[in-house]
Amino acid sequence: MAMTVHVDIVSAEEQIFSGLAEFVALPGETGELGILPGHMPLMTRIKPGAVRVQVPDQQEEEVIFVAGGILEVQPKLVTVLADTAIRGKDLDEAKALEAKKQAEAALASKSAQIDYAKAQAELLEAVAQIQAIARLRKDAR
Repeated sequence: MAMTVHVDIVSAEEQIFSGLAEFVALPGETGELGILPGHMPLMTRIKPGAVRVQVPDQQEEEVIFVAGGILEVQPKLVTVLADTAIRGKDLDEAKALEAKKQAEAALASKSAQIDYAKAQAELLEAVAQIQAIARLRKDAR
């Protein structure tokens, strides 16, 4: 049996994933992180994007979109505390494309009423969701 680490991925609403994994990859604040069993302790913020979990004896990775949050790594436990987490199979491409379009329109607006930081964060989240959907499609082929 391959070496494994326990992984918990939770959002404010629910626990999305809890189980053993051979490998976890996710978008860290300074770049893509890969976590193997026995990884040294680490705590960092994560950016919007796909968390990929390689489950033992399972061909396809579990893919979960997170809209940012915190990663804590211990040698036998990986915890992802996400602002928002959505299972890859539950992502809605049409909704993500519409959110991207609205955020781009808000950023292009010259209105003083717009919260540019919020619009930019919404745009980054929508783009990350679209990228996660594209990756899921590619992996399904």
